[in-house]
Amino acid sequence: MPLDLGKEFNQKGGMSSETGSEEAIGSSRVIKSVFFALLLDLLGFTLILPLLPSILDHYGQTEDSVYQSLQSIVDWFREAVGVPMETKYNSVLFGGLIGSLFSLLQFMSSPLTGAASDHYGRKPLLILTTLGLMSSYAVWAVSCSFSMFLLSRVIGGICKGNVSLCTAMIADLPCPKARNKGMMMVGIAFSLGFTVGPLMGAYFAINSSKEEVFYHGPAVLALVFSAADLLFIIVMLPETLPKQNKTQVSSVTSGIQESGDLLNPVALFHFSALTRTEDPPSKEKMQNLKVLGLVYFTYLFLFSGLEFTLSFLTHQRFQFTSMQQGKMFFFMGITMALIQGGYARRIKPGHHIRTVRLFTGLLEQRPASLSAQLLSSYLWFY
Repeated sequence: MPLDLGKEFNQKGGMSSETGSEEAIGSSRVIKSVFFALLLDLLGFTLILPLLPSILDHYGQTEDSVYQSLQSIVDWFREAVGVPMETKYNSVLFGGLIGSLFSLLQFMSSPLTGAASDHYGRKPLLILTTLGLMSSYAVWAVSCSFSMFLLSRVIGGICKGNVSLCTAMIADLPCPKARNKGMMMVGIAFSLGFTVGPLMGAYFAINSSKEEVFYHGPAVLALVFSAADLLFIIVMLPETLPKQNKTQVSSVTSGIQESGDLLNPVALFHFSALTRTEDPPSKEKMQNLKVLGLVYFTYLFLFSGLEFTLSFLTHQRFQFTSMQQGKMFFFMGITMALIQGGYARRIKPGHHIRTVRLFTGLLEQRPASLSAQLLSSYLWFY
């Protein structure tokens, strides 16, 4: 009898080991696929970063009616907040308007994209958003007016859900260790994208022929990256959301109500959609989720503002060319990659909040590096 029990135990242990091995292999495949898909997406997305100030300067010399209409909005805002009538301030405010439009559309569409992926799966939504990004890059490549350029930004903002979908795919992994590794690879993809993408965009803009507009080459390259990303997603990326985990909409009324929860900012920050599920989280978990959501939103809100306006700061104050801005982003990306790959992944569990406080406190000290000097100049400039 003991021998039989021992045999049965070994067989179960073997089956458990085999299951764990299969999960590890599957998780590793998902992580690698998500990494390459996200990297291709970010390479196309970051090409425009060092070019945007020059693009707005280019269209500012035209008589485009849409540009003039937006300029009147910028002038109204400038007078309302008391900003002096100077070219450098106008360029930053105009760039902020374009960036805010893109981010606002992304803010509105991302919850809907995430909810749709919970119902239809991650991969179909990734294919759909990538097709949308391809169309935005195609419009940018053939644009000959500010109206077309603005249309490309609108389409891109609506369809820019790849990052959140890739993060959701990592969150779908069954093993916490695999999820931690996956999130680290997402951070490395960001670092590589922001290291290489802006530099490539500046290089192709500088080496464009005299017969074509300087941003045509980077726009075509962004389209190529997006097409390669689409092909990679279709062929290589597996679906990570099990069928039994897909949400079902019981009626048209509940579907409209769920959409309202995702579009209403108040309901969104209160995670109202989660309270209407069959198995809602406890009050304690909901409170923790609200706090984490607010902190994460505030961090991304402030960091994105710095990241976007940095190119305008260096363009106006230091007269950086597109290539110099590309080199600046290259330096920042290398720094991010070294910190992500060399230090962040070695942080022990339970020490993450202390590390965040440490690095946030460093920003308050006297600047001792290029990135800190740029941040200090940014704060002083405004």
